[in-house]
Amino acid sequence: MAILAAISYLLKSQIEATQLKRIIERLTADSRVAEVIVTDVKCNPRTKQTSTTIKFLEYDTKLRPLEPKYFTFSGNIIQFQSMVIRFDDFYVKKGHPLKGKSAYLFMKAFRLTDNGAETFEITKINEIPFGYEAAEVKNNFERKLWKKFWEYALNPEKASKAGIKNVQLEAPGTKFVPGMIYTIKIEHDGGLRIDAKPVTPILKNEKIKF
Repeated sequence: MAILAAISYLLKSQIEATQLKRIIERLTADSRVAEVIVTDVKCNPRTKQTSTTIKFLEYDTKLRPLEPKYFTFSGNIIQFQSMVIRFDDFYVKKGHPLKGKSAYLFMKAFRLTDNGAETFEITKINEIPFGYEAAEVKNNFERKLWKKFWEYALNPEKASKAGIKNVQLEAPGTKFVPGMIYTIKIEHDGGLRIDAKPVTPILKNEKIKF
């Protein structure tokens, strides 16, 4: 009996350790949500002003690419305004199909200038971004969440009842240059960040048609 009890304890400990590992992985994991590359840089010989065109490719929840968007700015320090919803750690730990990681809504791509800002709309307020719907969730939570987006953002009491830790605007940005791939990621228990790495050497100086 003592041996069986010891085995049972070890198995239980292993299961608990595995569950703990999964919880930690969920809390510290991140997901790729978009990629950006510079497709063109032009210099106006008269004004000496340089313009930068970027390709913005967003991914849905299954990492399938959506229709790419192209934006041209008068400079190359560009930001992405997003609304980020952080859910309670309880849902992240459980790997909830909808609330198991921070949610996001890309709203605008913009560049600040001395005269204001150059802005391109990505998603209209209160819309569910195409490709973001959680098909396995058969309830009205997601629809109500996006419909009352601003209400949740401005009313902490209602947000708390919906299992939301907080909602806030974020605008990660960086300097975009040719020859680099910029990946926008969302942390499961946090916000957005931009990672950058050089384009693989085989693609350098190549114009590939698909």
